[in-house]
Amino acid sequence: MMRIAFVLVDQMMLTSLTLPLEMWRAADAFWASRERSLRNIEIRLCSVDDASVRTQAGLELRPDQPLPAEPVDLVYLPALWRNPRTALRRGQTLLPWLRQQHAGGALIAAVGTGCALLAETGLLDGKAATTHWYYFDQFSSAYPQVDLKREYFITQAGSLYCAASINALADVTVHLIERLFGRAIAGHVERQFSYEVRRPFEKYRFLAGHNRSHPDELIVEVQLWLEQHYAEPVRLEEVARRFRVAARTLLRRFHKATDETPMQYLQRLRVDTARALLNATNLSISEIADRVGYPDPRQFARVFRARTGIAPREFRATVRAKLFSAVSLRDVVGTDEDRG
Repeated sequence: MMRIAFVLVDQMMLTSLTLPLEMWRAADAFWASRERSLRNIEIRLCSVDDASVRTQAGLELRPDQPLPAEPVDLVYLPALWRNPRTALRRGQTLLPWLRQQHAGGALIAAVGTGCALLAETGLLDGKAATTHWYYFDQFSSAYPQVDLKREYFITQAGSLYCAASINALADVTVHLIERLFGRAIAGHVERQFSYEVRRPFEKYRFLAGHNRSHPDELIVEVQLWLEQHYAEPVRLEEVARRFRVAARTLLRRFHKATDETPMQYLQRLRVDTARALLNATNLSISEIADRVGYPDPRQFARVFRARTGIAPREFRATVRAKLFSAVSLRDVVGTDEDRG
């Protein structure tokens, strides 16, 4: 059972609750339809002392229960409207509960100014974090011991996730859904919730101890070379010879620096490029396959489906169904003749 607790706080942004909640419900429903069984997600809306809260939109939310005494698996902390100091003063009971849940192994995801709730616990001391851009200076002043990453929309420090915006929280949620349900279901949810504006979690996060600016200079050079030559035939042994290192050594160092093998990294580059071409061009599937290094369209389709959970043609149809087209006022309302 996956136990998810959404913490309700006065003056919270309603979308920081409804968006991830609906994404989890969609994932569970898709799993049930595909596997003919429920994944048993348990979602709880909770607040300090079981008290109702009023959102920034003026709607009142009633929790299911007070903060649960038993451990949960995932905690969501909402975005707060404007300065979070008022919520912090009222939420002192929340802080020891968050520390307790963290100690029990819970994942905690905070968004926007709600990241201050997480920082207030001390759990982010010495760790990377981000927050809403408007609150950068205040956050940095209030929590100088936190390593604020202003250039990142997402940070991950162990089991602690910070998202700078609601859109970034959607990225985090897709990532967490993948951890539980797998890539295919995460991809389904991803396509249903604003896929065209979503950016891959792994590309835009800062992961403590494992970020894009790793210290292995050789592997950085290999990555840059692969990014320039992804459309060409590439073999591990040839890459190793080019950079004058044994293939086994290259494999070990590349995986240590990136958590991927060179071929996995190359495959991801090719599929990411193909997704962009499917979205933005009218090139045929065969033409796109050839452009990203797969002369055989059938092999390309197999790799694409393995990476995304969907065939290239289905991907294009799904994404383009969401694109708006411009129509003239005449097309919408008609002419005087049309109206009779």
